[in-house]
Amino acid sequence: MTVPFATSARASVGLEWELMLADGQTGELVPRAPEVLESLEEASALERYTVTGELLTNTIELTSGIGDTVAAAVDDIADAIAAVRTFGDPRGIELLCAGSHPFAQWYEQEVTDKTRYHKLIERTQWWGRNMMIWGIHVHVGVEDVNKVFPIINALSVYLPHLQALSASSPFWAGERTGYASNRALVFQQLPTAGLPWPLQDWSQFEGYLADMAATGVMEDATEVRWDIRPAPRWGTIEVRACDGMSTLPELAAVAALVQTLVEYFSRRIDEGLPLETIQPWFIRENKWRAARYGLDARVIVDHEGTQRPVAEHLAETLEQVADIAAELKCARELAGVERILAQGASYSRQLTVADAADGDLREVVMHLIREFRQGPSLREHLALADG
Repeated sequence: MTVPFATSARASVGLEWELMLADGQTGELVPRAPEVLESLEEASALERYTVTGELLTNTIELTSGIGDTVAAAVDDIADAIAAVRTFGDPRGIELLCAGSHPFAQWYEQEVTDKTRYHKLIERTQWWGRNMMIWGIHVHVGVEDVNKVFPIINALSVYLPHLQALSASSPFWAGERTGYASNRALVFQQLPTAGLPWPLQDWSQFEGYLADMAATGVMEDATEVRWDIRPAPRWGTIEVRACDGMSTLPELAAVAALVQTLVEYFSRRIDEGLPLETIQPWFIRENKWRAARYGLDARVIVDHEGTQRPVAEHLAETLEQVADIAAELKCARELAGVERILAQGASYSRQLTVADAADGDLREVVMHLIREFRQGPSLREHLALADG
């Protein structure tokens, strides 16, 4: 191999969560990430988690250690949140997460002073400056490099399910977009972002990387920004399709679904059973449907073109992987998917709040701040829906 795939424990889990920093009174984004990072540098040096900067100075990224279980990775993230709050709370800085900020404008934001970010903006121009997006990344360990692309191709069938569950960007720069996940369609405008190419094995991936490096498109595998990608440095499959989850329990739910699906496909390979895949044009259509309609989407679920409501197919999938979830000790976290189906994903909760507030998007931001602190409130959501 010219691009080595690191050794990792099967079904191990790592999480990355991009968070906004906002003024607690106005809901405006604030460029305070450098201060947050400086304040935590010494205190977090020996912790399992890390807190780092991102493209914009209004954003921090929390990264867990490598967990044997989803719960272990989520505990790391919770510890990181607590550490950030020691700096933010006394200064009126709130944390929130969604695929987009409901009303912020790109031209009011500051780019982090790092060479890699300046190079990105210089190349991508208007689209790069519009990357006011927040997401999650879920890593799952794979013990055999020969499994990586078969699993990625099978997992692509479930990309719309993951995108619909996480959809949280119905607003963009003060406008109601009509999409559950506007972020999904914005992010794919970057070079090397979007759906993965339907490669069959690791050697084809190495060939792809060689072609892209030789033509100056990228320097290495870290610049592959697919919705699902291999992470050679960590020995994982990394799901990057999701909007930012608005609460920690919802992050845990999606992480558990990704972990159980990867293990489900891995076991089928072990047993010599085929993995279901669908045509790339179906995968592309499914992405658009999930971005547009969220949990109300009908998606294509097999090679024959069978179409199913994504929420209904999700419920069946949960039953299919329930035993695996129990073995992986993530059944409690996976049950959070059922709660999202019952109370609506973040995009629908945001729309309900906006309607109840006569379109005042500052109320939506305050709702997101409350949810981040307290978790989603079904009672509040239903009360707003009833008028």
